[in-house]
Amino acid sequence: MTDHREDRELTARMSAGDEAAFDAFAERFTRPLYRFALSRLGGDRDLTGDIVQTTLTRALTRIDSYRGEASLLTWLTACCRNEIRMLFRSRGTAPVEVELDDALLPSPAAPRPPDASPESSLLSREAASLVHAALDAIPVHYARALEWKYLERLPVQAIAERLSLHPKAAESLLTRAREAFRRAYRELGGEAAPQPGAPDHVRARAAT
Repeated sequence: MTDHREDRELTARMSAGDEAAFDAFAERFTRPLYRFALSRLGGDRDLTGDIVQTTLTRALTRIDSYRGEASLLTWLTACCRNEIRMLFRSRGTAPVEVELDDALLPSPAAPRPPDASPESSLLSREAASLVHAALDAIPVHYARALEWKYLERLPVQAIAERLSLHPKAAESLLTRAREAFRRAYRELGGEAAPQPGAPDHVRARAAT
């Protein structure tokens, strides 16, 4: 069972008034929350910015209540969902129901491709916003390694050279990166692992 120690340490530092911890918090979670909210707010960037700002502000006022039962990203996305729910309730409308594009989901009748895994969806088209949000949510060196492997199609040896690692160490890092990606994807609301669709090569880090 994951104890989310890193998240608990970060929030403890924030509770103690560590300015660097607040900067790390904003840098780590603003982009994933933005992408998460944008897809649920019909692409309205101004409204999304307001919702994310409100979410982070409210979360900071009760950061002491975070106990690490779930990851900090999960906790924040739950807060963001609540803000979106309250917004639409005040308007008397319903939020956008977000699903991954059908091209990115496994077809029941189609055989599973040999490389069908969440990270292989980096080769799918940019509409899979949860994939991009998950990339933003994991450590930068993990996201970079996945992009090299699944976008640039670099062999492990080349990735190892870029990271100044032994190939075995690079393989281990890629394994951890895949696991981190899957966790982040699920925590952002992805109920099923996305599958590769049209072979359009896209940038894994689209600008928000």
